[in-house]
Amino acid sequence: LLIEGVPGVGKTTLGQALARAIDCSFQRVQFTSDMLPSDVLGISIYSAIEQQFEFKRGPVFTNVLLADEINRTTPKTQSALLEAMNEGQVTVDARSYPLPQPFLVIATQNPVEHHGTYPLPESQLDRFLMRVRMGYPEGDAEREILRSQAGTAQLENLQPVLTGADVLEMQQAVTEVRVDESLVSYTLKIVRKTRQSEHLSLGVSPRGAQMLYRAAQASAFLDGRNFCTPEDFKPLVIPVFAHRVAVNSLYSSTLKKSEQTEQVVRDILESVPVPV
Repeated sequence: LLIEGVPGVGKTTLGQALARAIDCSFQRVQFTSDMLPSDVLGISIYSAIEQQFEFKRGPVFTNVLLADEINRTTPKTQSALLEAMNEGQVTVDARSYPLPQPFLVIATQNPVEHHGTYPLPESQLDRFLMRVRMGYPEGDAEREILRSQAGTAQLENLQPVLTGADVLEMQQAVTEVRVDESLVSYTLKIVRKTRQSEHLSLGVSPRGAQMLYRAAQASAFLDGRNFCTPEDFKPLVIPVFAHRVAVNSLYSSTLKKSEQTEQVVRDILESVPVPV
């Protein structure tokens, strides 16, 4: 999950709350411009006692990893998570180490227009199931934030609602949710239109299509159904697809970069008939 928003709107608090809702191991990494891949993955250290190198595991060896302000670090360090997010393992010094399961990455980032940010590479963006954008709170919500101990996070009172075993069981159950062929065709039409759009230089990948398929299955599962409907797919298209595409120079807009991709995907979504 990738959470995007300006500083101070509660991205980190939301990420920590999601992580604490699962009763399993948790690590937080605050990304900075001087971080190295070894700060995330781990490093081999020579042991004088054993007279050999021993691998000291980094914070990535956890069930839930909160990658805070991930676009504050360099692309080299950002890319350290590629293998972990895709294959559930990391390779250091030609040796592969499996990660604990389930393995979930919750990342926060500031808009790319802000100073000191490094845009995430397309290969890494494509590994996030979805991106959600956090804006400023509404009037009543912000009033409540001010009233609640001047904005102090109340995370210590948050109790887990799931265990790691529950998550693995649910992940397996989600794969058994039925998807009608008409919904598969609906997904493919949207995907192909992103690749053919005159406003996009990068369309949705096959992995992106798989992610929407799986997210829709999860939506149906959480709604207590063993089959998908169009309402499981359509609301998820923008959160799942918008961060995977890139606008080109032909697209002119005063919107922010992340909003531009959302608008193009929204236009494509509205042009594809929903199966009945």
